[in-house]
Amino acid sequence: MAPLNKRFFCSLLSLSILISLQSSYAQLLFQTFNWESSKNSQGWYNVVKKLVPQIAEAGVTHVWLPPPSQSVSPEGYLPGRLYDLNASKYGSESELRELISEFHASNIKCLADVVMNHRTAAKKDGRGIWCIFDGGKGDGSLDWGPWSICKDDREYSDGSGNNDSGDGYPPAPDLDHLNHRVQAEMTEWLNWLKTDIGFDGWRLDFARGYSPDVTRGYIERGEPQFVVGEVWTSLGQDPVQGPEQHRQELDRWVNGAGGVATAFDFTTKGVLQIAVNNELWRLKDPQGRPSGLIGIAPQKAVTFIDNHDTGSTQKSWPFPSDKVMQGYAYILTHPGIPSIFYDHYFDWGMAEEIKRLTKIRAENGIEPGSSCEILAADADLYVAKIEGKVITKIGSRYNMGGLIPPGFQLAASGNGYAVWQMNR
Repeated sequence: MAPLNKRFFCSLLSLSILISLQSSYAQLLFQTFNWESSKNSQGWYNVVKKLVPQIAEAGVTHVWLPPPSQSVSPEGYLPGRLYDLNASKYGSESELRELISEFHASNIKCLADVVMNHRTAAKKDGRGIWCIFDGGKGDGSLDWGPWSICKDDREYSDGSGNNDSGDGYPPAPDLDHLNHRVQAEMTEWLNWLKTDIGFDGWRLDFARGYSPDVTRGYIERGEPQFVVGEVWTSLGQDPVQGPEQHRQELDRWVNGAGGVATAFDFTTKGVLQIAVNNELWRLKDPQGRPSGLIGIAPQKAVTFIDNHDTGSTQKSWPFPSDKVMQGYAYILTHPGIPSIFYDHYFDWGMAEEIKRLTKIRAENGIEPGSSCEILAADADLYVAKIEGKVITKIGSRYNMGGLIPPGFQLAASGNGYAVWQMNR
C-alpha cells in the first residue's frame, strides 16, 4: 500500500501546484462600487447582481465588494458590529449571499473589504468615553472594552492595550492586534466571512495601521485565497528617488505580510498619472524597468487607475480624466494584477475599450510576472514589449521610428494609445 499512497500523494501535490499556477495566471480584479454606492435606493448588492454577466465578459477573476458590516459611516469604513451584515447600507446579508453565489456561478471569486485597523464603539463606559464594543453576534465574540484599544491612541486615551504596531487613525479607536483575544476573535470573524458567507479573500483597508507581521498572522490563520492591502503613503517630490523609496516600502510590506499578500501599486498609479502629461520618461527606472512596484515585484502588485477614494466623488487623487484609457492601456497590457474601477467601466462608457484590452491580455497569456522590455520612454512617447508578444504605445507622438517590427498587427487603439500583437 505504501507505493500507492506515495503515488496518490504525488498526484495530489501535482494537482495542487497546477491549481496554484492557474490561480495566478490571469488574475484580473474589478472594484464593484464607488463612494456613492451605499446611497442607491435599490440596494447596491441588487444592482451589482444584475451586472454580473457584463463584469464576467471582461474576463474578471476576482471582484472587490464593499465593507459588509454595520458601520457609523454609510460607506462602511467605520464599522462597529462586525457580525451584523443586515445593517449595511449596501443591502442585507441574504442579498450579499445571493450576490456572492452569482459571482461564483460565473467562476469569479469575491474579496471582502475588511476594516480591521479601527472600530467604532456601541456605547460609553462609566467615564463617558466611547469604548465599549458590540460584536453583533450575541455570544460575546468581539464584545470588547478599553483593553482592546491601543494605549497610545491619543484620540482614545482610555485604551489600555499595547502600543499601536502601525500608523494611527484619528476618526476611530485603533485596535490592539497584539492582544491574543483580539487576534483570535478577528480570525474567527474572517473565517466566518469565508466559510459561512462565501468570501474568498480580503481587501485590507488602511493596512498600514498595523504591522505586516500582524497581517501575516491573519493570513496564516485565515488562509484566504487572495489578499490585497491598501498601503497608501506619500510618493515624495523627487521624480526618481521618490518612486524608488515608495515602491521599496510596498515591497517590504508584501514581504513582511507573506503568503498570498499583494498590495495596491500606488507607486505605479502616482508615476503613471504624472507621466501621461508629456512626462512619459518617468515610466522607466534607471535599470530599464517599470518605475512602480511592477518593476521589482510584479506578482505582488495590483495596478489600478482610480478607486472609490482617489476617484469617484471624493477625487482625492484622481487620474487625469482625459487620459484614463491611456492608463488602462498601460496596466492591462503590463505585468502585475490589473484592477478595473466600476465608474470607468459602467458610468464612463469605457467597457468596450477595456474589454478589448483584457482580451488581448488573455489571448497573449500576459501574467502578473510577465517580462517587460521598454523600447522608448521619452516625454511624449512610451513603447514597451510585453512577454515578447504585445507592444503597447502611449503618448502623443505619432512617428515611432520603426519600433514596431514586422509580424505585429494593430489590435487596439484609442486616444493617445495603441496596442499591437503578433500575427496569428
